[in-house]
Amino acid sequence: MEGNVMTETPQARRSRVLIVDDEPSLLRALESLLKKKGLDVVALESPIAATQQLAQEDFDVALLDIKMPELSGLELLNAVKHRRPEIEVIMMTGHATVETALAAVKAGAYDYLTKPFDDVELVARAVGKAAERKQLFDRNRELERQLSARAPAAGEGLVGTSPGIREVTRMIEAVAYSAATVLVTGESGTGKELVARALHARSPRRAQPFVALNCGALTETLLESELFGHVKGAFTGAQRDQKGLFDAADGGTIFLDEIGDIPPPTQVRLLRVLQEGEIKRVGAAESVKVDVRVIAATHRDLPKLVKGGKFREDLFYRLNVINIPLPPLRDRVEDIPLLAHHFLRRYAERLGKKVRSVAPETIELLSGYRWPGNVRELENAVERAVVLCRGDTILPSDLPPAITGRTAPLVREAPVGGDEAAWLSLSYAAAKEQALRRFEKGYVDALMKACDSNISAAARKAGMDRSNFKRVLRKYRTDVEPDTADEGGEVTRVTG
Repeated sequence: MEGNVMTETPQARRSRVLIVDDEPSLLRALESLLKKKGLDVVALESPIAATQQLAQEDFDVALLDIKMPELSGLELLNAVKHRRPEIEVIMMTGHATVETALAAVKAGAYDYLTKPFDDVELVARAVGKAAERKQLFDRNRELERQLSARAPAAGEGLVGTSPGIREVTRMIEAVAYSAATVLVTGESGTGKELVARALHARSPRRAQPFVALNCGALTETLLESELFGHVKGAFTGAQRDQKGLFDAADGGTIFLDEIGDIPPPTQVRLLRVLQEGEIKRVGAAESVKVDVRVIAATHRDLPKLVKGGKFREDLFYRLNVINIPLPPLRDRVEDIPLLAHHFLRRYAERLGKKVRSVAPETIELLSGYRWPGNVRELENAVERAVVLCRGDTILPSDLPPAITGRTAPLVREAPVGGDEAAWLSLSYAAAKEQALRRFEKGYVDALMKACDSNISAAARKAGMDRSNFKRVLRKYRTDVEPDTADEGGEVTRVTG
């Protein structure tokens, strides 16, 4: 989370959609539907006219029919991807086969819809998701441009344009000048020490020392000795006088991380420093004046610790003069592409690798992950990806399995009833697999309905071998017997 605060991208324009279908009634219906959704729509019956339009205008999403005169939908898909590879393409067909669907996906189609549509809102949702994906890729390219134009210096500030990070930056600028105590709160890995360093760097104390200590990493005796120093003979092993970190930070700033873990006796000593501006070394009789600004941080709930009697209330109020809460990475998803590119530059330079960019599909995976380890976990993931990357672009295969979903359990069915929380929390790979399962189930159900539940006829229509089709069907139907020699195979049906 180091670097400058980047400027926000301009307000997103309305997404532009190109619809190409030789059925005038359906074409106009889709045009009207998408315009009502606030999209800018161009509807054409001719695929040749569509190629000419693509040469003149930019589009975010293309909705293409597969069966058309002059030029097939797959040929038009190839033309779109050749001319404007960034456009997200959704294919539509009333003559669906598995081979056609696979060919469309292989050629770069984002989605594949089967006509007739039971619910036209399904089309609107598919176009909306494709438009969101295109906006993500556009933002990715804009971030690459920003980083190329202005490489941030390490430690200079916080990377991000999200409202949460902009508020943190505003607070830093507002309070850096003072000597008031600051308490930085947030989950582990959110960058609390970076906030402390930014406060020091912008303060009048910036020419003086900045000293950091993780309070949870030391025993009580060692912690007090580290903080306040000790005199000879104060405890076993204390063979000479030793100054502490408050002495070392005199005139500057001390950062006390994991302040919620300090034991009660140390809390008393720290309270005296904050109240009186003086320390007493372990084993000493006299106090020593120090001029130190204290910045503390914790991932723990201090008010809860106060109520439980584990943290002094008076110390809490002394520390919490100014509170700067840091949002978790999952609440600032819009910052992930910028952070990913920032860490890419850092580790490519450090490792001497010629990795220059992050693939859009990789950004999509990163943006869909929950990041329990926050920015620290993202940094580690990008470092690993740079190490493993064999080309100049980080691909999904370079990411840890936890992010790509390769270690995920067997996927569940997609949520129903509009509950999207579980769906959105999935990794990209798991969500993609669920989407494919939904498509496959809907496809075989539609085939069986169209063929009056005749398995052989449905298999022929799908362009599949009957036994292979039956294996697919048995994944979703419990009333299909194992593939044995059915009597009168050409008219075999299932019920239900």
